[in-house]
Amino acid sequence: MRNHSGHGQTDHGVHGGAQPGGLSVSRSGYTLELDSAVLGAGVQPVRFRIVGPDGRAVTEFVAEHEKELHFIAVRRDTAGFQHVHPVRDEKGNWSVELALEPGDWRFFADVHPADHDGTLTLGIDAAVAGMYEPRPLPEATGVARIGEYTVALAGELVPGEASELTLTVSRNGRPVTDLQPYLAAYGHLVALRVGDLGYLHVHPEGEPGDGTTAPGPGISFMAVAPTAGTYRLYLDFRHDDVVRTAEFTVRTTGIAASEHAGHHLGRHTHHAHAHHAHH
Repeated sequence: MRNHSGHGQTDHGVHGGAQPGGLSVSRSGYTLELDSAVLGAGVQPVRFRIVGPDGRAVTEFVAEHEKELHFIAVRRDTAGFQHVHPVRDEKGNWSVELALEPGDWRFFADVHPADHDGTLTLGIDAAVAGMYEPRPLPEATGVARIGEYTVALAGELVPGEASELTLTVSRNGRPVTDLQPYLAAYGHLVALRVGDLGYLHVHPEGEPGDGTTAPGPGISFMAVAPTAGTYRLYLDFRHDDVVRTAEFTVRTTGIAASEHAGHHLGRHTHHAHAHHAHH
């Protein structure tokens, strides 16, 4: 079983935990530049480029999960999540349309420049004009409902440790066993740390067509929570030719075994929640 490398630049700390990507606008000589960091509300065109160490817009990329660049937009209160795939011209200028509500936003470009040795996740702030009504963080409940679909989350995030998360999809109470591949997997998971929106290292277990990975109802991922705290999880899955997003609030549980060798880890009930994300 082959695992895809997860999105996001990863640094391993003293306890083996991964530091999230996306906290910096520039990394390893590559910088995310927006045409404008002040935008209007509604469906808006967003234009940007990745500038390389030579000061020029990068035009050659290595595809990851079937795309040269993944673009994530989320408001600072964790609402409005969108995972989109911009188009690039020959000069290295990218463009995409986003549905934007007023408020402070964070944009992430997840990209592998051809001249770099791995994937980078660069993050930048943008301001959307208008009356901003921030939403409280959704409570942690463990189940997401999107129309006829229900997604249940099992597993725990433990600080500094890799842990398995399984998301199980059902429709009208029946397990979904014919999920469609989406970005070379049966689901795509983005995890963000509440407080700074650090972008976490997450990868799917297995892939469509590998002979062992079933097309539902369960989708499994390995995730590393670098620190204790609260995280937002966004699962994109494709069924009946529509991509839907299930959202969860997850709090870390337990203590990292590497930090407390020999300490018995109590297993606690996981917590999570979701609300509808519009696409």
